[in-house]
Amino acid sequence: MKLKSMLLNFLISPAKINKMKIDLTNIKNIIFDLGRVLLNLDFEASIKAFQELGLQTDVLDNKQAYSDPVFYELEVGKVSPKEFCSRVRKVLNNPEATDLQIENAWYAMILDIPKERVEVVQELSRNYNIYLFSNTNQIHIERLHGAFKAEFGFDFPSLFVKDFYSHEIHERKPDLISYQKVIELSGINPAESIFIDDLEKNIIGAQQAGLKTFWLKDGLEMAEIF
Repeated sequence: MKLKSMLLNFLISPAKINKMKIDLTNIKNIIFDLGRVLLNLDFEASIKAFQELGLQTDVLDNKQAYSDPVFYELEVGKVSPKEFCSRVRKVLNNPEATDLQIENAWYAMILDIPKERVEVVQELSRNYNIYLFSNTNQIHIERLHGAFKAEFGFDFPSLFVKDFYSHEIHERKPDLISYQKVIELSGINPAESIFIDDLEKNIIGAQQAGLKTFWLKDGLEMAEIF
């Protein structure tokens, strides 16, 4: 009987994960991450695209660790898109690669923001202050904003009280100062705010800043946790 019970628990555990709900008791502010929370991503698409341009090693691994500092520098606004492309040409060892080819390869990982997630954010905004905090870069976010408006007919930032991007605030998760800056710029009370992210290290950083958190683990869908 004990073995049968253990097997039953194992078999139903994925369903339990899918039914996890977020606790919004005493919460006034919700801060969403972007990638793999609102936005679908395919890192392999960018890896493949860069390999087609001559890259011999992965531009990033399955832990989202970049192979060259220039990718991090772009994320915190230390280099411009043009400087980024110039550096990547050297990484690729391909002086013939154009800026457009490099930007296209870098953007290849960006997929879609499902309608269901947009609707959940809109519904939540009736009762909560909704914010966004993403590690991203000028190349990705400018194209994403354009693609979103073309699909939905309104501006992506209008979903939020304020959207914070690492390349604009010059800090990135999981560094403690990045959360502190978002808290300061938004004027929110961390004790009344919850941060939602798919990466454990980012959740830990947010907790260190005093924010309540929800870790959107693999198998969980943002549109189903509220």
